[in-house]
Amino acid sequence: MGIKIYTDGGCSGNPGPGGWAYIIVRDNKPDAKTGKGLPVRPSWAVKGAEEEIIAENYGGEPDTTNNRMELTAVIAALEALSKLKLPVEVFTVFTDSQYVQKGMSVWLKNWKRNSWRTSDRKPVKNRDLWEHLDELAGDLLIDWQWIKGHAGNEYNERCDRMTQRAVSFLQGQGGGSSIGCQRYFSFWHPHP
Repeated sequence: MGIKIYTDGGCSGNPGPGGWAYIIVRDNKPDAKTGKGLPVRPSWAVKGAEEEIIAENYGGEPDTTNNRMELTAVIAALEALSKLKLPVEVFTVFTDSQYVQKGMSVWLKNWKRNSWRTSDRKPVKNRDLWEHLDELAGDLLIDWQWIKGHAGNEYNERCDRMTQRAVSFLQGQGGGSSIGCQRYFSFWHPHP
């Protein structure tokens, strides 16, 4: 069993009103090595369902950047993950942001070693969010995967729609305050 996290963030204008979203999906397929699947499944669970959404959330900021929203999506997902207390050792984060994927997989180690400076000695942008994300990722084993946006991935497309919903809401408010909406599902209940 594994947990897949899909995230997206975006802006209308850059900077401008922005939105972020995540979906946490439980993979119910049996483990390839052991052949074991879920522990005892309740009688009402959909037999053979290979995946189920166990949490999703979206929100936005009235004046932000695309990269800040991409980072915020992952931060919100990892905060939600800690509340779910899932018995999983490895998580996979799917993002259509190479900034996030490369930042966590390649650049972060060097930024920290270089006192939060890039390879060309400039201060790392969005340091506050990178530090928060680094703290949340901490001891978790996370596989950071880049996926192409707008390429038909069901969960990436759903995150994109939620992100756009947040941006539209903020635009309709005339740049009002930040928003956040969330739906959490108990570990065993299928998505409504």
